Amino acid sequence: MLFFSLLLEVIWILAAEGGQQHWTYAGPHGQDHWPASHPECGSNAQSPIDIQTDSVTFDPELPALQLQGYDQPSTEPLDLHNNGHTVQLSLPPTMYLEGLPRKYVAAQLHLHWGETGSLGGSEHQINGEATAAELHIVHYDSDSYDSLSEAAPEPQGLAVLGILIEVGEAKNPVYEHILSHLHEIRHKDQKTSVPPFNVGELLPPQLNQFFRYNGSLTTPPCYQSVLWTVFNRRAQISMGQVSGGELEELQETLFSTEEEPSKLLVRNYRAPQPLNQRTVFASFIQVGSLYTTGEMLSLGVGILVGCLCLLLAVYFIARKIRKKRLGNRKTVVFTSARTTEA
Repeated sequence: MLFFSLLLEVIWILAAEGGQQHWTYAGPHGQDHWPASHPECGSNAQSPIDIQTDSVTFDPELPALQLQGYDQPSTEPLDLHNNGHTVQLSLPPTMYLEGLPRKYVAAQLHLHWGETGSLGGSEHQINGEATAAELHIVHYDSDSYDSLSEAAPEPQGLAVLGILIEVGEAKNPVYEHILSHLHEIRHKDQKTSVPPFNVGELLPPQLNQFFRYNGSLTTPPCYQSVLWTVFNRRAQISMGQVSGGELEELQETLFSTEEEPSKLLVRNYRAPQPLNQRTVFASFIQVGSLYTTGEMLSLGVGILVGCLCLLLAVYFIARKIRKKRLGNRKTVVFTSARTTEA
């Protein structure tokens, strides 16, 4: 068993190193060409996806996620790494998730973003709308596997939290805590240390509103082993942070190369993949998403016609009652006249 685990670890490392050399997000080794070198990237349950809220299935029995150890993950510094594809922060096993089929232990988090002047940058979209960036917090099934590399190829071996990040008014100093160290890891394979902090503050409010589906890693080797949880609410970075601040620094500081010539690390997001026959579950009923536009129009016309029919029915009933009353009055008058004559 130990030999098998070590073998998997070696294969994972070799695959990761090979992937870093042979895949990019654009160009001749870009995402359109990933399936040629990594066949699973062309399979039918890939991530990210565009979540269409009028097509999700509400599941009231989805249990709420419980984040354990997120408030103070460690007393030791955390490793921050520029791996040439993203900025990645290592996480300790004291952080884990409950509320899923098994216990999932945290391994790392990383970011996806666009470029200066671009509105998009997230991988997942909701109703066709991308946000400025996206945070992924990666966990593995520790009940069944001993490491991230062992769990990665296995069905539901991984659980990833997807947090969409948008530009807003609320300043988020926790993101600054990470991004302020980017100048220390400008080039690929550079590492630095970040003091421990409350990782839970990276997440949006109302964690009970989320989407759940089965998908894949969004980078090669694209293993279809991920139980995705994408939160409906978004984390925010303030305008001050974007204009001349941390998000702009994220878009302009890091390089995907080790040395000169330097190439900026930007647009490191995969395009949405076909949903195919998969079901996206929602833990909540989203206001305004119960009916499509066509259904709402049909419903409105139906209500209007129904009200018209009801008014006509009331009109004819009232008319009939009036005629009956007039008839009764005539009868009374006629009877009174006969009585008088007699």
